[in-house]
Amino acid sequence: MIGLRKLTALATVIWAALALPATAQTTLRMVSHADIKILDPIWTTALITRNFGYMVWDVLFAKDADLKIQPQMAEGYTLSDDKLTYTIKLRDGLLWSDGKPVTAEDCVASIKRWGARDASGQLLLKETQELKIVDDRTFQIVLKAPFSLVMDALSKVSSNVPFMMPKRIADTDPNKQITEFIGSGPFLFKQDEWKAGEKLVYVRNPTYKPRAEPPSMLAGAKIAKVDRVEWLAIPDPNTAASALLAGEIDLIESPPPDLFPIFKSDKNVELYGWNAQGSQIIMRFNHLHPPFNNVKARQAAMYALAQEPIMQAQVGDPAIYKLCNAPFICGTTYGKEYGDLLIKPDIEKAKALLKESGYDGTPVLMMHQTDLQSSNNVQPVAKQQLEKAGFKVDMVDMDWQSVVSRRARREPPAQGGWNIFFTTNITLDSDNPGTNSYAAGTCDKAWFGWPCDPEMEKLRDAFLHATDAAKQKELGYAISDRVIEQAFYAPVGQYKAFGAYRKDRLSGWLPGPVAVVWNIEKKK
Repeated sequence: MIGLRKLTALATVIWAALALPATAQTTLRMVSHADIKILDPIWTTALITRNFGYMVWDVLFAKDADLKIQPQMAEGYTLSDDKLTYTIKLRDGLLWSDGKPVTAEDCVASIKRWGARDASGQLLLKETQELKIVDDRTFQIVLKAPFSLVMDALSKVSSNVPFMMPKRIADTDPNKQITEFIGSGPFLFKQDEWKAGEKLVYVRNPTYKPRAEPPSMLAGAKIAKVDRVEWLAIPDPNTAASALLAGEIDLIESPPPDLFPIFKSDKNVELYGWNAQGSQIIMRFNHLHPPFNNVKARQAAMYALAQEPIMQAQVGDPAIYKLCNAPFICGTTYGKEYGDLLIKPDIEKAKALLKESGYDGTPVLMMHQTDLQSSNNVQPVAKQQLEKAGFKVDMVDMDWQSVVSRRARREPPAQGGWNIFFTTNITLDSDNPGTNSYAAGTCDKAWFGWPCDPEMEKLRDAFLHATDAAKQKELGYAISDRVIEQAFYAPVGQYKAFGAYRKDRLSGWLPGPVAVVWNIEKKK
């Protein structure tokens, strides 16, 4: 472990360059969990881009600290007696950051674009007969048949979040990234100050109209209590820790656990478990190209993995992580577990399955994000485990934003594509078999990896239309079984997320599944 004196020395050069003259404004300087290059939260599911979305845009409905769905941009909604028509009315006085009013037309266009990319949105649009504009502030979702997850979809917590955007922006082809960032959220993005790989800047949005209710997780008033926020890109966690201890920055979103003892030793710094619900790390297979276009090769990889060494390498402290092979999160309604699979490796079975798959020894291209503290130590351990089973693994180092860009490519690995990558998702996004993005088998419309499985889609459709709780749980378990049998993805463990901040100058960090900065106050 690096000592405090050495940590302080590490920060000197970088912070001499980044230091700004003192101003009367309050500026929150923070290190996010990754650098950011892609700014379209509909085009990608990257959590750093999701975080960007929460700064700039707002949502129709949001979940509070009790996980209850509350109106946000919406004034409220009504449901017709036949349960086919949701009428949603916007709050009065909502403005975009360019001063123009938020309209029902904007919201309809935003739902359509989000629904073209997101698994929950795709399900919602599939069940929708018409998105109907009633007046400037009111629109309707008219269903083909009753569909119980309308509000769950519209209040989705994490990637992809149904952020509302002006119609001219929402009309952008869903397969192309937006280039304009006009929102109705608590902050404005200062695109003119953005320095890729160095910093990203926001200022308070003067046109934002907060709700009257107090803030509660992602619901209620989203009041910017600082004038300016700077996201600083510091890929080395030791340098970031040194900067926090020296008072050069205010907050680190997700430092690695091996630095926790140093933070605990400083009376001015506090560790904060902002995501009590936790996160899940998964290994995703590319179903388009060999060897993982063969289910036996995917199964071989799952039998080769063991979660304990992976979570030890990534998280370290057993009090923070949990071994869990349930695709839909252990301890939840649909959290079915599968014995020793992914817990204790069965190398002989893995070797047999790999041989049956016809694997020819071509190296598997594993993308390794070196700068993402939530999953950057997973890959070397997984590489060793896969190689014990007979895979050859080419682990390619890159930053997270390069992974985000490359995982969208469908070409073979030799032509810029990939075979395996790892990612992290919050458990609130993963505990529902019907809306879990990783479980969709919708071929070219599926999440990166593109599994194509009509049987899975029949199960998910039946699950979403089941009205009996017992039947729905039975179907949820069947979807879980299908994920495991067809090896859609491999869960490699769960953990709780902690941040570190200067408690001598900050207050008001809200707990929740997203590290939001509204409501944080800083002493001048």
